[in-house]
Amino acid sequence: MALDYVDVGQGLLRVRHGGHGPPLLLLHGHPRTHMTWGHVADLLSARFTIVCPDLRGFGQSFQPLDSEDSRHSSKRAKSLDCVELMRALGYRTFGVAGHDRGSYVAYRLAMDYPEIVTKVVVIDSIPIIEHLERMDWQFARDWFHWFFFAQPEKPELAINADPKAWYKTIRPDFMGEEAYADLMTAIHSPAVVHGMIEDYRAGLTVDREDELRDRAAERRIACPLLCLWSTRDDLEDFFGDPREIWRSWATNVTGHGIKSGHHVAEENPVDLANSLLLFFDHH
Repeated sequence: MALDYVDVGQGLLRVRHGGHGPPLLLLHGHPRTHMTWGHVADLLSARFTIVCPDLRGFGQSFQPLDSEDSRHSSKRAKSLDCVELMRALGYRTFGVAGHDRGSYVAYRLAMDYPEIVTKVVVIDSIPIIEHLERMDWQFARDWFHWFFFAQPEKPELAINADPKAWYKTIRPDFMGEEAYADLMTAIHSPAVVHGMIEDYRAGLTVDREDELRDRAAERRIACPLLCLWSTRDDLEDFFGDPREIWRSWATNVTGHGIKSGHHVAEENPVDLANSLLLFFDHH
């Protein structure tokens, strides 16, 4: 796979791409880089042309401008980057799969660009406002980082004091040494830490407002949507069957759980790759 830096108008995205077949865009979550998809990309590259960027603010892609409402870290801004990236690589239409924070970019792509996105996969997520409206004190306790990261300055100070201690669950076992080294570089960069935190700040400001507008306008994702979730994570415990929630947001929803902890692309790449293969290969 080729590793390039592609100008998407606002800055450069680091992107790894290659393979054979129709284009498939894979979007990482927090605090990962595109390297989280390594095993999955290898399993899919015989059937698809895989495109794996670092989202703006993450990894070695550009850092967006700061603003009071974090709009330059919004999922709408990141989805436009993805459209520009795919266009620069020569793809007018494509499928997309996103995990964790990346799933919100995938959602926004499918909602805003129905003529471009052919199919969409969301992994370990439900829409942001569904989280906010359904949560209870246990969610707030276990997912406190959503609200801590929304605060000014404090999260960056806490993480930068000892990045390895903050992200103590990061280990090379599943992801491999190269991806681990890449991630260590990312979390030890104060600029990247700020960019990643801004993604959460945008979640509770502009992204939330965009979803409220979608709902008020009764907008739905028209292309097929596959909802996948890690059965050893807690999404299902808090919210029940995520497919039911996505059916309020998309007209054609299927999905299933995968035996894995949260970072499914690293922990169970075979089952994830097979699920993606079945979904994107099926006409």
